Amino acid sequence: MALMQNIETLQDLYVHTLQDIYYAENQILKALPQMISKATDPMLKQGFEQHLQETENHVSRLDQVFGMLGLSPKGVDCPAIDGIIKEANETAGEIADKSVLDAALAASAQAVEHYEITRYGTLIAWSRELGRNDAAALLKQTLDEEYAADDKLTKVAEARLNRKAE
Repeated sequence: MALMQNIETLQDLYVHTLQDIYYAENQILKALPQMISKATDPMLKQGFEQHLQETENHVSRLDQVFGMLGLSPKGVDCPAIDGIIKEANETAGEIADKSVLDAALAASAQAVEHYEITRYGTLIAWSRELGRNDAAALLKQTLDEEYAADDKLTKVAEARLNRKAE
């Protein structure tokens, strides 16, 4: 597998995973404006707008982590996030009912959040293992925001979107 050829140490894996989430965050920055424009529920739209601002901060924090490591920020292709975004776009394109579309958008956004949560959790653990508590602290701020975004999506979906879509 070409992807893993240059990964021999935990440090290599750590940097690769940072590059993976850096790519993912930048893809999310591109996808969120489309999700904002498709969303019709005001609370969902507002949540997406807030998360767009947070995502800009996530990229900025990753820039800082790369700097702490003496590296230039760079992404590597992340087939997982590409697939989640592609599936979200395909699903959204097939739904005419706006209430059902909002429920689908929320579910797609949660798939993105769950991917990010797994990546940031792993990166925090590896940061600590590698003695980079400075990086772990920055990444933890982002992880906390990802959990909060996921929680907000759950609350909006359960209180409004899923019922409207019924």
